[in-house]
Amino acid sequence: MDSLFKSEPFESEPLAYRMCPRNLDEYMGQGHILGEGKLLRRAIEADRISSVILYGPPGTGKTALARVIANHTKARFEWLNAATAGLQEIRKAIAGARKEKKAGRKTILFLDEIHRLNKLQQDALLPDVEEGNVVLVAATVENPFFYVNAALLSRSQVFELKPLAEEDLISLLKTALRDGERGLGRMGIEADPDALRHLAGMSDGDARRALSALELAALTTAPGKDGKVHLTRSVAEESIQKKAVVYDKAGDQHYDTISAFIKSMRGSDPDAAIYYLAKMIYAGEDPRFIARRLIIFASEDIGLKDPMALVLAVAALHAVEFVGMPEGRIPLAHAVLHAATAPKSNASITAIDRALKDVAEETTIEVPDHLKDAHYGGAAKLGHGTGYKYPHDYPDAKVEQEYLKKKKRYFHFEKPD
Repeated sequence: MDSLFKSEPFESEPLAYRMCPRNLDEYMGQGHILGEGKLLRRAIEADRISSVILYGPPGTGKTALARVIANHTKARFEWLNAATAGLQEIRKAIAGARKEKKAGRKTILFLDEIHRLNKLQQDALLPDVEEGNVVLVAATVENPFFYVNAALLSRSQVFELKPLAEEDLISLLKTALRDGERGLGRMGIEADPDALRHLAGMSDGDARRALSALELAALTTAPGKDGKVHLTRSVAEESIQKKAVVYDKAGDQHYDTISAFIKSMRGSDPDAAIYYLAKMIYAGEDPRFIARRLIIFASEDIGLKDPMALVLAVAALHAVEFVGMPEGRIPLAHAVLHAATAPKSNASITAIDRALKDVAEETTIEVPDHLKDAHYGGAAKLGHGTGYKYPHDYPDAKVEQEYLKKKKRYFHFEKPD
């Protein structure tokens, strides 16, 4: 177990692993949970850590934080990865924790990728977390409120880790270049500021990706005449050619991005809406999914204020299916910009939802006799259709008559702007 936390240099190991922080002072970012006076920092410094779940995108420092805790605590530290650990390994770890507790020693169980555990495996943890036989420190890239049992969540504090800021990544890269013990300091590397900024920007908040790109650039660039490796912007661009946007088509990034996309159109912000459209396209989102959301939005949020919005949204779907991508991005952008700048009305959705609520919860309103079908023999004897006023026989095709026996108001007429 101690081999997981060794601090001496091992050049055969990736730079990102070697530069893993050993204490809170070396830890980059996450000031919202690890800043001075923050609860998690106080708990780690006082060695009073309780069960926590660390949740955030890859490369934000979840595993690194676990190593910091391991280096700081006097408790016994167990490490399991849910991708490979089965129920037997979990029970074995818990059995060891119980023995240690009887001997007066606390056990912290770090469980990486907890979202991969099934319900039975999570249930196996519950009694011992409840009784304090083990302190659970878990990490996940998935929203724990979707993937972790409610009972386990209620016994743990959830801390969300954010993508690292560009300046934090640049600072981390500079530290790796200076560090002669664990980093690249012995290589005598000179890096242009714009090269480091490019690596940081293209890493999209992922420290592991930034360090891996730096290592690749350093190891594949020949020294100059002065014997030093010079990292330029062009070298950096070759080392990290495509930005990896954090986006899981079935996870938080998918739902958060589409939510922001819709809310930006609803708020009439075309620039934000087009940005989120670009993010989804870049990340490989199904363009038909985007078009379907546009169609719904056109009726839900624009409606009669601009009836053409629905026509354009449907046309965008057909266009995407007909021309494919990447050209399909253009009709999608066309429809998005129209939707974002169109006047807004939610009358359609509020009207149908109010009516559905009444149909579901109230006594069904009978159709008035004069509106009932009269196209069959005997209808007149029942009074069906009798007294019906044909609107086209009246000026402007309008005539006052009872259409609903109980007075209801679902829709307030709104003229198109």
